[in-house]
Parts: sequence; C-alpha cells; structure tokens
Amino acid sequence: MQAAASRWRQPSILPGFGLALGVTLTALCLIVLIPLAGLVLKAASIGPAEFIAIARSERTVAALRLSFGAAFLAALVNAIFGMLIAWVLVRYRFPGRRLVDAAVDLPFAMPTAVAGIALAAVYAPNGWVGSLLDPLGVKVAYTPLGVAVALVFIGLPFVVRTVQPVLEEIEPEVEEAAALLGAERLRTVFTVVLPAVFPALITGFVLAFARAVGEYGSVIFIAGNVPMVSEIAPLLIVIRLEQFDYAGAAVVGVLMLLASFLLILLLNLLHGGLRRRYGHV
Repeated sequence: MQAAASRWRQPSILPGFGLALGVTLTALCLIVLIPLAGLVLKAASIGPAEFIAIARSERTVAALRLSFGAAFLAALVNAIFGMLIAWVLVRYRFPGRRLVDAAVDLPFAMPTAVAGIALAAVYAPNGWVGSLLDPLGVKVAYTPLGVAVALVFIGLPFVVRTVQPVLEEIEPEVEEAAALLGAERLRTVFTVVLPAVFPALITGFVLAFARAVGEYGSVIFIAGNVPMVSEIAPLLIVIRLEQFDYAGAAVVGVLMLLASFLLILLLNLLHGGLRRRYGHV
C-alpha cells in the first residue's frame, strides 16, 4: 500500500499532506461539487422529455447562443487589446501611466449595475457615443452588440493583469538581441515576445470568457432584453425563477454549466500544451 501511494504522491519535505488533501477535498465538495450536484438533480427531476424540450426551445437556444457567442467575441477582443495595454504599461514610461494602470482595475471595483447604466447612457442613441454612431446606422445599446460591449468592459482587466507580470519578466535585452541579429519588429514580436506571453494570454482569455458567460448586472441595462434577440441566458434563468419555474431555470443552468466546462477544459488543455512547450506559466 505504501509503495502504491508513493507512486502518485510527490515527495515533499513539508508534513501534513493527508490533512491538507482532506481539507481541500472537503472544501471543494462543500463549496463547488455539492451545489452543482443539487443543480443537476433539480434539472433531472422533470424527466428526460421535458429536459430536452426546454433545452431545444428557440428561446433557450437563442439565449445560450448569444451568451456564449458574445462572451467568446468579448474575450477575443480583450485578448488583443489587453495584450496591447499590458505592453504599453510595461515597456513605456509616460505622464499619467500610473493613472492608466489604476483605471484598468475599475471594472473590478465598480458595481455591475452601475457599469451597465453607464454603458447604456453612453451608447444609447442619444448618448455621447451612440449619437455619433446612430447616423451611421450602427446601434449598440439594446442590441446584441451592446451585450458584447458590456462583456468587453468587465473582462479587460483579467487579460491585462494576467499578461502584465509575464511581460515584466521578459528583459528588453532579449528583444534588442533579436534586433541586432537582423530580426524586424514584427518578427521579433511573433518569434520572441508572443511565444513567451501566449500561455498567459490564454489564461487571461479563459478568465475573461468565464466571467463574461455568467455576467448579468452590467448586461441587462444595455442589452434591451428582447427574447430571442438580445436576451442572455442568465436573464432567462432569472425570468424562470420569477415564474417559480425552478426546474426550468435549473435546466438552463445545467446547459450553461456543461458548455462552459467543455470550453474551459479545451482551453486549459491548450494552455497546458503551450506551457509544456515554452516553459512559461
């Protein structure tokens, strides 16, 4: 038995592995696994036929498509611009840099309802930005585009704060050496900087995506909440709960849970492969 245990347990000079593992598993079960099991059991209580009927309904499919599609698009936008913002904050010194650095964290501290009201006011047809876009035929507020804009707003800090420490560890001399060897700027970026930063960038993408999928407060004020147009899945869950349809809300929750788990698992496998290849976290 001891020989079998030693094969899967990593040796450590610190005692207390059994106690630490027990506390970890207990906390995981109480905080994560038991509530999720209750959600699944509640959804299963209505029977397979009704479960499939709710899952295949046009309103459910449209809400899930918008939530995951907008979350993926927002995370992709955040990965691009978050990388650029982190690069500017790390590599350049300019007046107001600390102010910009602090402003990146505002979506963390701002209540989501306040963020949603502010975005709706700015991007509404009579808002500061919306009034400029409306003559061009571009409508942001009360459309699916508004959902994506809100998700970009709340997800940007995850990418910046994940990539920034990795960029700080890359010495500028490495880039200068690549330039001295004849590499052009774009080649230096794609062959020196991105391979080192890409695993952290994937991590930031996953965090931004996970936050965006379940976002509610900042979205409902700018989305318009039109069924099968701009209605997100979390709002559909709240609507079913207000109608005392707890099983139906649980079904939508389970569908979100399964889709989120599969997507995040796939992205984590990609991150693990990149980390093994490039040796960065």
